[in-house]
Amino acid sequence: MKQTDSIGGQEFLEMFAAATDWLEKSASDIDALNVFPVPDGDTGTNMLLTMRSTIEHGTQSTNHSASAVAQAMANGALMGARGNSGVILSQFWTGLAHGLGNKDVINGKDFASALEQASIIAYKGVSNPVEGTILTVLKDASKSALIKAANGHSEFISVMESAVNAANESVANTPTLLPVLREAGVVDSGGQGLYTILDGALRYLRGEAELMQFRKPQIIASSIPLTTITITSHDKLDGHEIPFGYCTEFLIKGKELDPDKLRKHLLKKGESLIVVGDDTMIRVHIHALDPGSVLSYVMEIGTIHKVSIRNMDEQHQDYLEMQKDRTTTTDTAIVAIVAGDGLGDVFASLGVSAIVSGGQTMNPSTKDILSGVERSSSDKVIILPNNKNIILTAQQVQSLTQKTVKVIPTTTVPQGVAALLAFDYDADFETNSKIMTESLKAVKSIEITRSVRSCKLNGLVIKKKQAIGLLDGDIVAVGDTPKEVLNDVLCKVGLDKAEIITMYYGADTGDAEAEECGNIIRNDHSHLQVEVVKGGQPHYNYIVSVE
Repeated sequence: MKQTDSIGGQEFLEMFAAATDWLEKSASDIDALNVFPVPDGDTGTNMLLTMRSTIEHGTQSTNHSASAVAQAMANGALMGARGNSGVILSQFWTGLAHGLGNKDVINGKDFASALEQASIIAYKGVSNPVEGTILTVLKDASKSALIKAANGHSEFISVMESAVNAANESVANTPTLLPVLREAGVVDSGGQGLYTILDGALRYLRGEAELMQFRKPQIIASSIPLTTITITSHDKLDGHEIPFGYCTEFLIKGKELDPDKLRKHLLKKGESLIVVGDDTMIRVHIHALDPGSVLSYVMEIGTIHKVSIRNMDEQHQDYLEMQKDRTTTTDTAIVAIVAGDGLGDVFASLGVSAIVSGGQTMNPSTKDILSGVERSSSDKVIILPNNKNIILTAQQVQSLTQKTVKVIPTTTVPQGVAALLAFDYDADFETNSKIMTESLKAVKSIEITRSVRSCKLNGLVIKKKQAIGLLDGDIVAVGDTPKEVLNDVLCKVGLDKAEIITMYYGADTGDAEAEECGNIIRNDHSHLQVEVVKGGQPHYNYIVSVE
């Protein structure tokens, strides 16, 4: 066993380099823990690519103190972060480097304190942290390490053992905290990835580097019997679509104003909340069903100016119709993440100035998206991720460039198209960012793909390689053919009030089959305008926009 009372920067780097190799052995197994049986479960791959960038930057540090190496690794993690799991992992490294301060060598107590900082910063990096995820595993590991160190165990290896054991138990416990994991029959993939990294580092400290070449990491089993739980949708209220409400904006002027306190209070009042300012003036933007209650509260803390209240339900369709024939202003550049030549052409025709190749199974890195932003001619850039697993990565770009960057949280290709159609060339950058974000609610997204494993989900019995249909991210249909499943999902949408259907067909779908599907929709719903476009996207037979 290695001497591990304390370690310097070189050994710190070596133990996490070994941990990265350890993670690589189980990356595909971690990918398979994806809750939904769609081919975008790439947590293990994203964490591996993030760690490779972490190690690469660590080796380039000319200062070999533990803190300097950790800071270089944190920079590498940020630049190479991919997907949600990669971004959270980069926050882990940022916190770890911050917690190590300016130390040349570190002991177990130092590492325990740094783990605590890593947990705090990782939680802060997520706008709506959820328990039963990698965040919980990190928090449990850091708590255990702190307790061990506080009991007089300052040896590095003993603190690391405590952290790894706690991480193991925490991963096994994730299905008790997150019902969707219990239903899917898996533990949290991000938590599993973090455990594997810590476990690999510990094994290196124990002198098991050679043995690790012939072994494989453990995929942790759930600590509870897995039972079926129905996941309900929150997109409707009493069977009706939740209204957009009123876009409410105003200025508050006064003395000793507290933006943070106001933000916390208004979180209960509506959505899409923006509160910026100082102790004398605050600007507020909020989408509220009852703007009167918002204004009544703020009148108690200051004077209100420049009040604007707009009914978004009435204005939303007007926004879309008004912008369809307009082109984007040169003042603002738009960067979109898209997979498939056909989809790339669609986005380019709608005014996108730079396209970053990426999507399911091939999430671009922070560096890739940053490159697209820097290539854009404008100093004001809007990013369309078009995938829920790319949003956090895109948000990291904001702190890495001198340009003004806004990320519109598009999770699907149809949402990206809707955002582009909503762009107003007469509006300023901030207004366009708001308009484009609001436009996402006007479109429903359908995705047809093949299941990568057998499972039970949302009351459906799904077999491996069966066609499955997703509606706004939820699996709602299963069948033998993509055409059959597409028709099933369209029936669930309710097309009586829809006007336009745009169907993008993928690389594995023939032209004749796609046209046949389009003709079936036209015959069954003569009031609809149906467009069939060759998207060329991988993995997904059809991506369909319903407006």
